[in-house]
Amino acid sequence: MLKRTFDIIASAFALIILAPVYAMIAYKVKKNLGSPVLFRQTRPGLRGQPFEMIKFRTMKDAIDNDGNQLPDSERLTDFGKKLRATSLDELPELWNVLKGDMSLVGPRPLLMEYLPLYSIEQAKRHNVRPGITGYAQVNGRNTIGWEDKFKLDTWYVEHQSFWLDIKILLQTVKKVVVKDGISAEGEATMSKFTGSKVDKTND
Repeated sequence: MLKRTFDIIASAFALIILAPVYAMIAYKVKKNLGSPVLFRQTRPGLRGQPFEMIKFRTMKDAIDNDGNQLPDSERLTDFGKKLRATSLDELPELWNVLKGDMSLVGPRPLLMEYLPLYSIEQAKRHNVRPGITGYAQVNGRNTIGWEDKFKLDTWYVEHQSFWLDIKILLQTVKKVVVKDGISAEGEATMSKFTGSKVDKTND
C-alpha cells in the first residue's frame, strides 16, 4: 500500500510540475518526427496482463521496399538519440504509473512476444508492476546481457522494499545525469531477446 500510495502522489505531482516540459518535448517531437507525438505499444504488466505503454516517439516510421520496418539503428534519429540519452522519452509513462499499469520502480516492461521465452525464474519479474526504472537499470541498463538483466529483475522482486525503491530512484537520477548505459555495444538500443539459455522447466 505504501508503494502504491507513493506512486500515485509522486506521479500526479510530477505530471503537474512537468507540464511545461511535456509541451516543449511534444513540440520538438512533432517538428522533428511528425505526428503522432506519442509512441504506444502493448506491453505485459502485473502477472503478464497487457496494457498500453506510452512514450515520446524517438524513431521514424521508415520501411524498406517490401514494406518491412527498418532496424532501430536506421530509424533512430539524432534527435531521438538525444531524447533517449536524457530519458525524457520515458516521461509519459508517469501516466501509466498514475493509472496503475506501472510503478515508478520495477522491472522494465518488455515485449509481449517475450512472455513464452522466459524460464520460470525469469517469469517472476511479472509478480510486480513493471517500472519506469528498476534495479537492472541502475546496474548496467542496456550494457548488460539479458541473463544478467533478468537476474537483477528477479532479485528486486524477492527483495523489494520502499527504501530500496527510494535508493533506486536516487541512483536513476545519477545515471540519467551522466547518461550511463543508454545502449548495448553495437546496438542502437538493446539486442532482441530470443530465449533463455537455461532450461525453462527448472526454477
